[in-house]
Amino acid sequence: MPKLSDTMEEGGIANWLKKEGEKINEGEPLVEIETDKATQEYESPEEGVVLKILVQPGKTVALRTPIAVVGDAGETYDLGALTGGAAKSATAAAAPLAAPQVSQKAPAKPATPTVQAQPVGGGRVKASPLARKVAAELGVDVSQIVGTGPAGRVVLRDIEQSAAGVATPVAALSKPSVPQPAAPVPAASTVGATVTPVSMMRKTIAKRLTAAKNEAPHFYLTVSANVAKLETWRQSLNDAAAKANAKGGSLAKVSVNDVVILAVARALRHHPQVNASWQGETIVHHGEAHIAVAVALPEGLVTPVIRRADVLGVREIAAAARDLATKAKDGLLSNDAFTGGTFTISNLGMFGVEEFTAIINPPQAAILAVGAATPTPWVDEQERLVVQQRMKMTLSCDHRVVDGATGAKFLQTLVSYLEDPMQMLV
Repeated sequence: MPKLSDTMEEGGIANWLKKEGEKINEGEPLVEIETDKATQEYESPEEGVVLKILVQPGKTVALRTPIAVVGDAGETYDLGALTGGAAKSATAAAAPLAAPQVSQKAPAKPATPTVQAQPVGGGRVKASPLARKVAAELGVDVSQIVGTGPAGRVVLRDIEQSAAGVATPVAALSKPSVPQPAAPVPAASTVGATVTPVSMMRKTIAKRLTAAKNEAPHFYLTVSANVAKLETWRQSLNDAAAKANAKGGSLAKVSVNDVVILAVARALRHHPQVNASWQGETIVHHGEAHIAVAVALPEGLVTPVIRRADVLGVREIAAAARDLATKAKDGLLSNDAFTGGTFTISNLGMFGVEEFTAIINPPQAAILAVGAATPTPWVDEQERLVVQQRMKMTLSCDHRVVDGATGAKFLQTLVSYLEDPMQMLV
């Protein structure tokens, strides 16, 4: 089992792309591995024949555990030596796939979207690991899908559209398989219930957030901002983009969350104590603001990172956020895309949630929970009772790094930027 991320301690086999007895070339995708951050393809480090698959799909093993044997056709190997137990075997010379490190490369973004038909009946179907996983759950035949991803790759949205009956040609859906229970449960408690095996991602989320809640002393600060000027500014940006795009431009549409990311990144410039991490017996203050943005996936929450957001414009942030969210949902991000964040934003406003608190994403010192903007009675500066569009935000802080006054001053700056976005352009 190769190490595919800095925090990876074990890996799960999602899907073998080659069968026993099949030839494989060096650099050709061999297996889809589920890590603590994502599911991704692993390429064979050598040319040969897949002599033996040692770990079946759905199984999780520790790093460096042999998962398969690749060698010359007819080559013998000692299965007992590879698996650490007694087994019928011959003397071995074939090498198990286990230790090689792999370099992570994020998929190149195509200049223009293309749609290519997948091979039917011959050749390997190109599909993202997440698309294959969901297709298996829904009983969708990936080989019958016309992919809309890079180079005709089948991605998650293709599977979802196919299952909904609105995609390109697709084989008839088979009856979804019933998940196998991980362990026997008393019969009385299973009536009308299903037991779902926990994915590697869900295990990691549970482990990291439990540790964060237990180790980091959380405290919470809640504020609200009048977003009337923000909405006016955002609408003017989008109107200008629509006109430019009608003439062949490609300006990104700006969302409220994009403006929040911009405001947070600029506020962190003035409050570096919040843009920090607790590491051992030290506090690291980061020189740049790398904003992790929460994206909800079927199997759990991921937080891809917008690098150096404090020096980006709002349209650049909007384009980066869309690209990361789309690739995350299609399973096209490498593990590198999820590392290096210095501050996290979680926005549930699009679901109508007005206020919530979030758990800090370690080793970061803070996370901002953003709610929906709602009409709110408010007493203005002239002591008049008015109704304003106000948006609540709650900052969760690690008290080992951030004090109450420090967090409060950061929020003051943030609210000031959101209530008058023109300040961020100075």
